[in-house]
Amino acid sequence: MGVLVDTSIWIDFFRGGRHSRALDALLDEDEAVTNDLILAELIPALVLRGERRVVAMLRAVQRPPLRIDWPGLVDLQVRCLRRGANGIGIPDLIIAQHALQADFAVYSLDRHFRLLADVAGVRLFAAA
Repeated sequence: MGVLVDTSIWIDFFRGGRHSRALDALLDEDEAVTNDLILAELIPALVLRGERRVVAMLRAVQRPPLRIDWPGLVDLQVRCLRRGANGIGIPDLIIAQHALQADFAVYSLDRHFRLLADVAGVRLFAAA
């Protein structure tokens, strides 16, 4: 089982925030995974700041293939809207779909994932 680490946790990690220790443990245990969407959110700013080692570290994290099921994504969005979970962006829905497809837990600071846990059964990782 892997833990799909969302952008918000990576940013917290780079800033030495309170989730750094938990992510460090996931990395040491080779449990942390990412995907191309998350990397596309993170890497451009890091490249502009000249953070080559950080970019290399991110690219070395396990990156299982991301397969977007567009009809499934539409269905997920409809379920969210029916439950009153408005404002969940397509990137978060894609991350949730990836986690569901690959049986990953999601590690995120984004409250949208708590809603997606209720609506779609996304498993959340809780740091000890």
